[in-house]
Amino acid sequence: MIHSLFLINSSGDIFLEKHWKSVVSRSVCDYFFEAQERASEAENVPPVIPTPHHYLLSVYRHKIFFVAVIQTEVPPLFVIEFLHRVVDTFQDYFGVCSEVVIKDNVVVVYEVLEEMLDNGFPLATESNILKELIKPPTILRTVVNTITGSTNVGEQLPTGQLSVVPWRRTGVKYTNNEAYFDVIEEIDAIIDKSGSTITAEIQGVIDACVKLTGMPDLTLSFMNPRLLDDVSFHPCVRFKRWESERILSFIPPDGNFRLLSYHVSAQNLVAIPVYMKHNISFRDSNSLGRFEITVGPKQTMGKTVEGVTVTSQMPKGVLNMTLTPSQGTHTFDPVTKLLSWDVGKINPQKLPSLKGTMSLQAGASKPDENPTINLHFKIQQLAIS
Repeated sequence: MIHSLFLINSSGDIFLEKHWKSVVSRSVCDYFFEAQERASEAENVPPVIPTPHHYLLSVYRHKIFFVAVIQTEVPPLFVIEFLHRVVDTFQDYFGVCSEVVIKDNVVVVYEVLEEMLDNGFPLATESNILKELIKPPTILRTVVNTITGSTNVGEQLPTGQLSVVPWRRTGVKYTNNEAYFDVIEEIDAIIDKSGSTITAEIQGVIDACVKLTGMPDLTLSFMNPRLLDDVSFHPCVRFKRWESERILSFIPPDGNFRLLSYHVSAQNLVAIPVYMKHNISFRDSNSLGRFEITVGPKQTMGKTVEGVTVTSQMPKGVLNMTLTPSQGTHTFDPVTKLLSWDVGKINPQKLPSLKGTMSLQAGASKPDENPTINLHFKIQQLAIS
């Protein structure tokens, strides 16, 4: 399984390495650096890189590459999912997962990695079980450990490890019993010039925070479970009941966890909650062009559309743009021809617009392509599906 793990920052320095089965030389990362140089952006580095004697599998999160080294063929998603679990665990332990924080808590990082893999195979990947084994760092605990020379490792084995429910510790007690579920959905859509949707897909997750006494057995049902496909469950979900009845039945872990992730395909009609009106014209006669876009909400159930940003890659013939936004700030890079407009919140009474002129290359033929406009937005407390 996994022999070694290397953590590489965005400038290409290996700032942490951990070995399980055998010590693998750092020089194996040279193959990764070659692939990194060939990729235009950090996100475009191939997740699986074969080398003469190893495979390198990597994920890129929080401006850090987590590179696992394996010597035999394994299902790659198995390793990639484990690497994502490592990042989530660091985030849960330290609040943020960054190079500085990992270096500051290097002892706890090594202790956690030692527990998460046993001889290269995943063992304890549940955050609440790990926290019983290795206490999360606090300022007081760090001071005590420095003075006494002790570590964050717990005194006894976690109770959950020895039960039939390995993701939940036994003997949990709360005065207030409560459970929260967050549905987080990300929509990817392509809309043509006239405003009709060409394709739309939703990737969603349900994150839970469960603080219940004892061994609660929960069920969760959906109004229309047929919408969901490519569903990926937390190990606590009873899969047979989902297959037969389309009901989620589970004994939840204690605390925060991801219950399931899902996909809603383009076949189901997805209502896009924003629209964009645009008027972009390149003229032949003089070297000027018109540019005008307006963004507005649509079918948002009264929720505010916020965090709106608009980017567009303009054609090569555009030398400069003189634009006035009704709200927010905009920039245009004359070298890369990238226009960015940070809109912020949309006020339905006064829709944000960006208007102005474009300076075009004199004597050059009129740019023929319609520029693609990318729109990013967030809506709190609204599930698109």
